[in-house]
Amino acid sequence: MTLDEHPAQHKKNMNIANVLFLISAAGFFIYLFHYYLTGIGGPTLLAITLVPVAFILFVLDSLRNNTLYPKLSPKTNSFIAAIYVVAALSVMIYMRVEFVGIRTVRAGMWNVPDLVMGGLMFVLIMEFARKRYFELFVLNLLLILYTVYGWVIPGLFGHPGLSWERIITSMSVEMTTGVFSRLPQLALTLIGSFILVLSLLRAFGCVDSLLKIASRVAARSPYALPQAAVLGSFGVAAVSGSGAANAATTGTATIPAMIASGLPRTKAAAIETAASIGGQLMPPIMGISAFLMADFLGTSYFDVVARGYAPALIYFAGVSVSVFLLSVRHCRDLPPVPLSQTIMEGLDWVKILAYGAVVVGLVAMMAAAGTPAMIAAVRIFMAIGISLCVCILIWSVKAKGVRGFMDLREPFKRLIDHFASMTMELTLLLATLSIMTGAFVITGIPPKVGTLLMQAAGVNIVAMILVGFFFGAIVGTGLPPAPTYIITALVVAGPMIQAGVNPWVVHFFAFFLGVWGELTPPTSVAAAVTARIADAPFMQTLFRAISLCIGLFILMGAVFAKPQLVMKPGISQLAAFAIVVIGTAGTAFSLQANFSARTVIDAPIRLLLGALSVFVILYPRMDVSAIATIPVICFILYWWVKARHI
Repeated sequence: MTLDEHPAQHKKNMNIANVLFLISAAGFFIYLFHYYLTGIGGPTLLAITLVPVAFILFVLDSLRNNTLYPKLSPKTNSFIAAIYVVAALSVMIYMRVEFVGIRTVRAGMWNVPDLVMGGLMFVLIMEFARKRYFELFVLNLLLILYTVYGWVIPGLFGHPGLSWERIITSMSVEMTTGVFSRLPQLALTLIGSFILVLSLLRAFGCVDSLLKIASRVAARSPYALPQAAVLGSFGVAAVSGSGAANAATTGTATIPAMIASGLPRTKAAAIETAASIGGQLMPPIMGISAFLMADFLGTSYFDVVARGYAPALIYFAGVSVSVFLLSVRHCRDLPPVPLSQTIMEGLDWVKILAYGAVVVGLVAMMAAAGTPAMIAAVRIFMAIGISLCVCILIWSVKAKGVRGFMDLREPFKRLIDHFASMTMELTLLLATLSIMTGAFVITGIPPKVGTLLMQAAGVNIVAMILVGFFFGAIVGTGLPPAPTYIITALVVAGPMIQAGVNPWVVHFFAFFLGVWGELTPPTSVAAAVTARIADAPFMQTLFRAISLCIGLFILMGAVFAKPQLVMKPGISQLAAFAIVVIGTAGTAFSLQANFSARTVIDAPIRLLLGALSVFVILYPRMDVSAIATIPVICFILYWWVKARHI
């Protein structure tokens, strides 16, 4: 029987699954929030408790959205879901009851029930990966087979092979690697606390109010319309940490408006894609890889944030200039096309203020007060949450009387739903990545690959950078940003640091490569989202977006030539930032601007400007680079005066 033959049963199952999901999500939220306030039990106990719960949430969420096994009947789906839920609950209860015995008494000599329960959670995580991240599932499967049958492989990569029991223990009950290790712990603790803040802003409509501001800018002129996508994504990026989330949030408003103004569909989608990718870069809530970087380097998350602002602003400056030059060519004679719902109400300004307070408050608490990142996020969540509730209550009661109290019900429901959905997905993803990193560690793959790559490059730093770039780019074609960063950092960081490169430089390079992975087919989710909204071809959208993301390529080279960008916040960072921004703008003008209607004049000017801009960015001496910015600025001013005259 198919789903079409049981529509009533199907709808009933979805409703029941939705109720169960919300109940489970509420428990998940309360347990985690209690941990954020107290820290009782520590992160390992938290992981063995909530990783199984995260899988239960995944099952219920899939069931309510008909994505568990859509080709099977409703009864079969419900039966399979029940088995999964019972299995995950069994793991959670057993691991909690036997936690001390597994960690201490039987450490290294685990019994059969320990292996069964640990192996069961490992299998459930692999099933999650198969359904959500098939490339990672295949990679993990191959790594596991390689771990067991390494004796089959000749040469450098051969090894004696490990037993299946060793695989199960390393992926589960050892807890230093595998599905309960530091990566899922990081998802539930530090990253989860920031997701709490993001969920609050989305649930209470702060992001929607921010988009209204962008739409008001767009209504001023057709030139401002494409910039609204950049402005909206810039604002959302500060609290999203995701290119795909940026694209889905701002693209639904900006892409239709750009198309209506006469901009080609592919270009409209490409503009939003390029702007949305900044969600991976923009502090204070950067992408997953930024949290992983802090963990890799053994430093605070704020240290990453403090260094992340300069690269993020350089990237958005490059996108903004490129988009402006593109809009000049396509929007010269078009009338303004205002977006819908541009009227700002009093409550919208309150929400904008709350958004600003979150960004400023997080940075101020982590920087000025030295508050740990997780504690800062929880305090901001409580302060802004209470303030928003009070303002909404006052506003609603004034307009509706006693019935206004009900207006808080939906935001709280959205808060719990969004927080549980995002944290669940991220926890299970990082548990999947822990299987991958565990296999890397116990087989010694990174040193072997790193040795081969760096032997191929020799001791030349430029060759190392190029080899590292191509390696990361190849990895990024099949994997999302986080695993791309992890694999690249594991492989290239050691040899580069040994060659004298600063660790911050190496890890930001790997971080940028991870972001670049978000732009490479076939895993560019952001481009897929914007292409779907614009009804445009995916590959054309993707390649158009890459041409606008010149700032990302620049950052990969600039971080080596101008290491002051990320080594230490201060005056030297600001100087490097200013130089690279000018070089980025010059590069964008050399690629996008027209200096003359005659090609014989225009082409040499653009080539000269491009060469000067690249020199400014890549020449290591700051004083010489600063002097070289003068002709770049002159070229840009010449174009500006000429364009205004026309």
